[in-house]
Amino acid sequence: MPETHDAKQNYLLAAMPDQEFARIAPQLERVSLTRGDVLYEFETDLKYGYFTTTALAVLLCNMEDGTSTEVAVVGNEGVLGVSIFLSDQGALTQAVVQHSGEAYRLKATHLKAEFDHCGHLQHVLLRYTQTLLTQMAQTTGCNRAHSVEQQLCRWLLQNMDRLPTDELRMTQEFIASMLGVRRESVTEAAGKLQEAGMISYCRGHIEILNRPKLEAQACECYDIVKKQYDHLLLDLTEKAAG
Repeated sequence: MPETHDAKQNYLLAAMPDQEFARIAPQLERVSLTRGDVLYEFETDLKYGYFTTTALAVLLCNMEDGTSTEVAVVGNEGVLGVSIFLSDQGALTQAVVQHSGEAYRLKATHLKAEFDHCGHLQHVLLRYTQTLLTQMAQTTGCNRAHSVEQQLCRWLLQNMDRLPTDELRMTQEFIASMLGVRRESVTEAAGKLQEAGMISYCRGHIEILNRPKLEAQACECYDIVKKQYDHLLLDLTEKAAG
């Protein structure tokens, strides 16, 4: 049976009243995103905003030495390209697809026009941006203050929360790059989690075996961000139902 796709698999779009959604629906373009795709670079002018449905993307902070560190992950609860409606100074980060899937993109001009219309979408976009900024700030603090093992727990849980599975395909080198740490540190941390029965890890394939124990091992950063997103999704779901 073929997989069905719908723009309203994205929570932000689903929260729009029918009349407002009908205004932008003709401009929404479904796109297939592949892991590794760069959707936009830091400080570049954005041509599109991306409302992800089944794809997963990360926002990266890039350094002059060529290294990158993840500052946020975006799934079907959000949109990529908040600078389109926040400022006219270009992208705030680099956005890269981490998990292949689908998204609906909207030209920046249409997204900005709908935002300036001061309708329901403006409210949900600002509400989402507040939650995104919480995630970015908490991730920055976590990377500085907590152990690699705690960071890895948080990172795994945040990714799994946005995927319809308890399995993830990621190399230790990639995870180390996202956390901004040495690969050997990730190897050691993943080994401890595996020995404790929290995860299974083999050749880039990660499966969560004991989620409650993994959550208990994670630092408070995961819980803080999750509560923010739970409140966001509850708010959006209520608006969609109303």
